[in-house]
Amino acid sequence: MELFDGFALDGLSITLIGLGILALLVLFAGAKTVPQGYNFTVERFGKYTRTLKPGLNLIVPFIDGIGKRINVMEQVLDVPHQEVITRDNASITANGVTFYQILDAAAAAYEVSNLENAILNLTMTNIRTVMGSMDLDELLSNRDEINHRLLNVVDTAVSPWGVKITRIEIKDIDPPKDLVDSMGRQMKAEREKRATILEAEGRRQSAILQAEGAKQAQVLEAEGRREAAFRDAEARERSAEAEAKATQMVSDAIASGSVQAINYFVANNYIEALGKIATSPNQKVLMLPVEAASVIGSIGGIAEIARETFGGGAPSTPVRPGRPPSAGQP
Repeated sequence: MELFDGFALDGLSITLIGLGILALLVLFAGAKTVPQGYNFTVERFGKYTRTLKPGLNLIVPFIDGIGKRINVMEQVLDVPHQEVITRDNASITANGVTFYQILDAAAAAYEVSNLENAILNLTMTNIRTVMGSMDLDELLSNRDEINHRLLNVVDTAVSPWGVKITRIEIKDIDPPKDLVDSMGRQMKAEREKRATILEAEGRRQSAILQAEGAKQAQVLEAEGRREAAFRDAEARERSAEAEAKATQMVSDAIASGSVQAINYFVANNYIEALGKIATSPNQKVLMLPVEAASVIGSIGGIAEIARETFGGGAPSTPVRPGRPPSAGQP
């Protein structure tokens, strides 16, 4: 046999070439490449033997085979709308999403059939259980608690399958329309109630502040009256002391036999009385009695006292005032 310009191949060479080609085929059949994010299970005569990790792996050709190709990346599963009856008999519909990740490819491949369907049904069942054990108001205001309880229950249930539930989120909670209207009216009434309470509280606070202000004003006014009374009493006390001192001086003068002091004292009081009568608003005509002429004598006494005090001369003989002439005299 001639090949490539005279090179001849005998039977042994052909056999070796064939064996080389067969070895290459066996090698390619035993080399398996696993992409990142996947795990492959290896089965030998239908029985699981091991798990291939991402990268180049070798298996026994024609004896071992690839069983399941498992996605070990985190995956999301939509939970469809379903009807839930709450503890207070309110009918609602809810849906959500479930995030899970396969940690054990062998368990996920051989411990459960149709893993996604199993997780979905388990999540839906527990949504009805958890949400059905709560009142509607609690259900609408505590989504974090619902998510937490669902996560704990579902994660515990799927752990034998080599699956980790990383997150469960409730997306929508839809009460019936009539219930939504009732809740709107209730919210409006509650806000009106709070507004009324705040307004009443404002009026109460205003009344308290006004009362406090009036009380403070009365206290200050009373303090002012007290201070004024104290000042008036002090002034009257000093005036009385001065009057008493003046009276004492006059009494001493009388005791010493000074007639001029008596005349001064009487004339001073008489003149003050006449001044008050003259300044009366209802007094138009002032009628002086005949004895008013005696005031002149008192004034004369005052003059004598002044001369004795400032002039140093002896007092002259007092002139007895005569009676005023009658109307018929010239």
